[in-house]
Amino acid sequence: LESSLLTQPWASVHFGESTFLAKVCFRDTGYILLISDLSCVWYESADAEAVGQRSKELNKRLTVHVSSFLNHLRNLVCPLLAGQPDATTAFSCHRSASGLSLHVKSELSGLPFYWDFHCSPAPLEMVSRHLVRPLIQMNLVLQRQVQELTALLLQKDAEIEDYRESGATLSRDRLRTEPFQEKMFQQNFMAEVRSSAS
Repeated sequence: LESSLLTQPWASVHFGESTFLAKVCFRDTGYILLISDLSCVWYESADAEAVGQRSKELNKRLTVHVSSFLNHLRNLVCPLLAGQPDATTAFSCHRSASGLSLHVKSELSGLPFYWDFHCSPAPLEMVSRHLVRPLIQMNLVLQRQVQELTALLLQKDAEIEDYRESGATLSRDRLRTEPFQEKMFQQNFMAEVRSSAS
């Protein structure tokens, strides 16, 4: 389950006034949920037996197979992560010193359906594998792309200057561009980074 979770994208979700990043993976044998407010990271991994036990405690009137519970949970949570929550489903969360609880209230087969995700603080290795390493890798890729684009822009400016010195003129003045200022670009970029972080 956790290896499958690695391939799932992070999604932004709102519960009341709070914003979280979350990713989830459902299988017929259970699920794993990872959720973060960028200060803490919590997770829950539940197998079919744990799901069956909790479903009996929370939904005494419902008697459906565990795989049906899991499928229903998938149909409630995945649209939420895709930005298309079901209007008939209510999500709420509660933070405590021991973790984070995510409460779900919906319907199944015409009866009330309740579910609680009991999330514990994620181990450091899990946080590193799902959040830190991918962010660092993406940052390195973006830095390399910026370097390549900067080199290309400087090369294009040199090419344009060569055309000008050869007597070439623009047929349309609106196409004229100013030479790329690498230092100014870096300063503006860092100012934006600081602004978005504060």
